[in-house]
Amino acid sequence: MKLSRRKFVELVGISSVTTIVASPFKNLYAQSVTGKSLQINKFGSLESDPQGILDLPKGFQYRIISGVGEEMNDGLPVPNNHDGMAAFPGKNGSTILVRNHELDPVMTKNNLPVDIPQYDPICPGGTTTVVIDRDRNLQQHFLSLAGTNRNCSGGTTTWGSWISCEEEIATPYAPPGYSLEQLLPYWGKVTVKHGYNFEVPATGGLAAPIPLKAMGRFRHEAIATDPKTGYIYQTEDRTDSCFYRFLPQKPGNLQAGGILEAMVIKNKPKIDTGIDLLVGEPQAVEWVRIEDVDPQHDTLRYEAQTKGAAIFRRGEGICYANGELYWTCTNGGKAGVGQIFRYNLAKSTLELFTESPGVGVLDYPDNLILAPFGDLIVCEDGWGEQFLVGITPEGKYYHFARNALNNSEFAGVCFAPDGKTMFVNIYRPGMTLAIWGEWRK
Repeated sequence: MKLSRRKFVELVGISSVTTIVASPFKNLYAQSVTGKSLQINKFGSLESDPQGILDLPKGFQYRIISGVGEEMNDGLPVPNNHDGMAAFPGKNGSTILVRNHELDPVMTKNNLPVDIPQYDPICPGGTTTVVIDRDRNLQQHFLSLAGTNRNCSGGTTTWGSWISCEEEIATPYAPPGYSLEQLLPYWGKVTVKHGYNFEVPATGGLAAPIPLKAMGRFRHEAIATDPKTGYIYQTEDRTDSCFYRFLPQKPGNLQAGGILEAMVIKNKPKIDTGIDLLVGEPQAVEWVRIEDVDPQHDTLRYEAQTKGAAIFRRGEGICYANGELYWTCTNGGKAGVGQIFRYNLAKSTLELFTESPGVGVLDYPDNLILAPFGDLIVCEDGWGEQFLVGITPEGKYYHFARNALNNSEFAGVCFAPDGKTMFVNIYRPGMTLAIWGEWRK
């Protein structure tokens, strides 16, 4: 049964592994989009939701699957701040979602029982796992990673797990004359170093909270795995971030370590891709090795840049699609409101795929996925009204959904393995939505 806006407000107390198809994005236009006139209504105009949660085109409907404050099967409440997410195939046609919660100890106290295995008992971030049956009904949801810090996004591996990324570099510190234990109750600081990735199997209960230090210590945002090589590509959420890849020593066993590298555009050392690249012009790239993968401070990108690594303006969501990677840069572009890059894995070439001319077209893009019907679906994380924005193979933009509840961002967009259901989060108050309808219209 669909939860009404009033009931949801009362509840929360407020006043892929996905199946994808080959995409003809190769023929995308090679010039920047300008103005709202290029937007289209691919699925029709958005219709006002009488529940005041989600505006959708005619022929589509939604259901709230798992919302903040609900009691989960393990007796714990659903945490807030629903962020990155992925869908995995489950038993009997079910779908398993692994979902991040971007919580930090400054704003949110960790109230988990002390006997739950946690990386850092001060930190309230982590993941929950949600199982939905073939009819889009909730079967169970439970905590699956605990004690981490600001789990923003992440991505899937080819062996059926979710990599949850910490978007916070936090280091234990106590001034002379004081112990860390004495200061923690007053500062709410961390007890161990943060800024790592953590692996969460799609099936099973609570994951062992083991940091994957060889993948680098920085402000992680998201990852995507190349199924051919097993290499894992990583974005970094900094205004002067870099783009990384991790070469596992043993694919399927990330704790065994590996090599971390950063992307360099040939003959253009330390280029600022936010302003110095044109849409549709392929750039040859190479990779440089990072030596200090676990620095004491937030300096990993500086080593990369001294070796010529390209600069990206806030790397965010990333997805793999048919031999290519697509990722967003939230602050990139001449208008400063977003870019999407494309990397051809076989050719080792980078393109500025598209660039937003203004917030009316694409407002700070974040998480994204290639839909089974061939369009990119992009989550906005801007300042005003927030939309799910579609981008067609011809380069046309359209609004697929609008957050009618508030101006909180969309996050975690993904599709069920059968391609019939889209899942997406409203960040705060946290809720996971299932959307279905006439996709092939």
